[in-house]
Amino acid sequence: MSPTAPSPRHAVSPVTLFHDGHCPFCQREVAWLERHPRRERVRLVDIQADDFDAAAWGRSFDAMMGRLHLADAKGAWFVGMDASRALYAVLGYRRLVGLTMLPGLAWCFDRGYAFFARYRVRLGNWWQARQRRQEKA
Repeated sequence: MSPTAPSPRHAVSPVTLFHDGHCPFCQREVAWLERHPRRERVRLVDIQADDFDAAAWGRSFDAMMGRLHLADAKGAWFVGMDASRALYAVLGYRRLVGLTMLPGLAWCFDRGYAFFARYRVRLGNWWQARQRRQEKA
């Protein structure tokens, strides 16, 4: 979050969440969001869709693949862990979001997200392989 950007706790719905439709973890989260009682607050955009154009949103595809992006109703952009925070804030979990922003904890969540984002494809492939092995057993 840049110094002039609004706090993710104050993101305004409806928000647009840009997700990687090929990512197993993203697929699972999107499925949960589609069933969520406040799903009307979130518009889902698959950046892997054939008709998606990152430039139309003023972003690069590589940047959007690297970290989660979310735009709120006022045009504010949230990237990385702040995108997750903004998403959960508009879904009604502002107290939980506040906990992830406490001094010390914020650093841990931000670094944890950065690690996850960097290795999400490998982690996703490992997780899917593990799920398949468990189904066969």
